[in-house]
Amino acid sequence: MSDIRHSLLRRDALSAAKEVLYHLDIYFSSQLQNTAVPIVDKGTIELVEEFVFHVPKDRNVQPKRMSSLQELQLLEIMCSYFQEQSKDAVRQIIFPALFSPQGNKADDNRMAMLGKLVSMAVAVCRVPILECAASWLQRTHSIYCVRLAKVLVDDYCSLVPGSVQTLKQIFSASPRFCCQFITAVTALYDLSTEDLTPPHDLLEMVVTWIFDDPRLTLITFLNTPISANLPLGCLDLTPVVGLVRWCVKSSLAYKRNRKPSLTNGHANKLSKEQVEIDRDRDSQSLYSKLHLSVLQVLMILQVHLTEKNLYGRLGLLLFEHVAQLVEELGRLVDELNPLNATKETELSLDRLAQALQVAVASGALLCTREDLRSLCSRLPHNNLLQLVLSGPVQQPAPPAFQPGFYPHIHTPPLAYPAHPARPAPAALPTHPVHPAHNAHPVHNAHPVPTFLPGMAFSYRPIR
Repeated sequence: MSDIRHSLLRRDALSAAKEVLYHLDIYFSSQLQNTAVPIVDKGTIELVEEFVFHVPKDRNVQPKRMSSLQELQLLEIMCSYFQEQSKDAVRQIIFPALFSPQGNKADDNRMAMLGKLVSMAVAVCRVPILECAASWLQRTHSIYCVRLAKVLVDDYCSLVPGSVQTLKQIFSASPRFCCQFITAVTALYDLSTEDLTPPHDLLEMVVTWIFDDPRLTLITFLNTPISANLPLGCLDLTPVVGLVRWCVKSSLAYKRNRKPSLTNGHANKLSKEQVEIDRDRDSQSLYSKLHLSVLQVLMILQVHLTEKNLYGRLGLLLFEHVAQLVEELGRLVDELNPLNATKETELSLDRLAQALQVAVASGALLCTREDLRSLCSRLPHNNLLQLVLSGPVQQPAPPAFQPGFYPHIHTPPLAYPAHPARPAPAALPTHPVHPAHNAHPVHNAHPVPTFLPGMAFSYRPIR
């Protein structure tokens, strides 16, 4: 390794970086012939940091800096390498060898280069890089994942008007990356402040993706073994938690963000205010559409859990997630109480009630009704929420979870099975209906305990 380093020190910055990439290809291709899990040793990481990300090993050595043109050339070289490398196993080893954070001062340079590479891959539709980035997002701490998501949002939803269409088109190219990207942006934009409210273009794109195919949100979950040893602090297996947060908090968050009216006689200010009101109204329509899609995702999830013999044994919406959401919702309600946000509060609580109802019935949330009653006791009274929480507990205690694997879904990213057209959602019944008279087809195929007597599926979103 020292001989390689001395050779690289005599090269210019671009040439040295290209040579490191060539060395990694030979090194890991050779290892894969003898072992299924190659080892990324310390010496290899040091070469990458010194000659690709320009953090010298020796403090006395002046770091070699690339010009903007050289950096662009290196990005093109990386794009070409990952596109032309025919072995996915080699790509999936080299990508984290280059970009996995090491907890040192090279990480800032590493993340900056990663953001530019993935952004370029989106622009020129380099699917192998997007697939590698999807794996990286699944195995890397969420702190770094949201940083990458922020770069892409800035590049395609903020800097250049209309560029979101380029990002939107990768839905058909790499659904797996789209799933991880949605998970990352819902972790980034938690609606806790105006700055952390998703931009309108981003929201519209995510809603379109999920409404067109709700199963998009389950790709990572269906292709990950249950006992996979994922790093602590990584993103959730599905973006369902973040999407439920968006739907439940959106009406109150937008009410909080809306500036007070300033009527000083200037027509341009009134016009600008009207534009903001119209944009908020359009956003709330998107959240309503998203709410319907999330409920459909939860009901689809029940089918997969039943098929894998995991119903009642594995919950993807953890009780801790619900507790955090209820706490955030309570703070928002308290903050907006003086602003007469009764309508927005009712909408948020209605959506929370529906999400809890369907999550428990589908097996996505494993908890008792007593737990939910205690958790939601500090929230304002809401008729639908009270109805969901007041019925008798009929769901049996889930058996002890036995860790194990369920069969990996061997489907390429562009070929997961086609799904039939979704029927139009039915309205909530206006009077008690016996479940047997109006049961959802999924429930007939996979019987589950009735969680709310007198109320049947399907649900429509609260508008």
